Amino acid sequence: MSLSLAAQTDSPEDPPFSTNEGTLIGVGHYNIRNSYLSGDIGYTGWGFHMLNERMRKSSLLDRRLSTQQVFYAHLSSTINPAKTISALSGFAEYSYGYHYRFQPAPQLKLLAGGAAHGLLGFMYNTQSSNNPFALSADVDLNLSAAAIYSFRLKNYPLTLRGQMDMPLVGAAFSPQYEQSYYEIFGLGNYDGIIHFTSFHNKFSMRNFITLDFPIKNFTIRAGYLNKLYYTDINNIEVRHVSHNIMIGVAKEFISFGGKRLKNKHAYQSAFY
Repeated sequence: MSLSLAAQTDSPEDPPFSTNEGTLIGVGHYNIRNSYLSGDIGYTGWGFHMLNERMRKSSLLDRRLSTQQVFYAHLSSTINPAKTISALSGFAEYSYGYHYRFQPAPQLKLLAGGAAHGLLGFMYNTQSSNNPFALSADVDLNLSAAAIYSFRLKNYPLTLRGQMDMPLVGAAFSPQYEQSYYEIFGLGNYDGIIHFTSFHNKFSMRNFITLDFPIKNFTIRAGYLNKLYYTDINNIEVRHVSHNIMIGVAKEFISFGGKRLKNKHAYQSAFY
């Protein structure tokens, strides 16, 4: 026990671990289809996206392991091709994972690992009186990979990051074909509504590209977020495709007390 605790304790001369946090908001284009509500008809429109992420080094595996937690939520308003029926959609997602860091060059970090991920969302058809609501809920174990490159452009510091996450296995909620939600939640007919998911019935991917750059006392984080989500369960197909332009701020701080760091290079950062 004492050896385990000692392995996770920084020596006095070691810089402390810091937490890198980014909070971004954005807008984007959405393409959504849920055959439970609309058959083969897709809905397109615009939506709002919010993302918060935190990365921190861990003392495990010779300090090459880092943690990342991400929360993101999006709300969209879409309409069918005939411009006669609209729909509202909203999703909240959370993931917590670990990355192992490879550093082939001082300015380059390559991260590989996995994460536990959960999603809860809805789609509401504003002009349908028969089954106007559809629920989405699933949990996954994700594969995750990222590359972070810090460089200077005429002495101006920049940090470029690209990350991809993809579910490997999981479980998802889906009603039976033509089964109403009243049958499930009102009458208690829960048979066949939870399904094992993998590549045979689900494909999902999150692609995230960001660029950090300082403006006066702030670090701006701008990026592009692409989300792909497709399931085919109980003969019900669900598809969500979105392209979002994101902008926000990033900061480096010590977790204890939330104190911000004036010089991030004096601390052990998982990002910079």
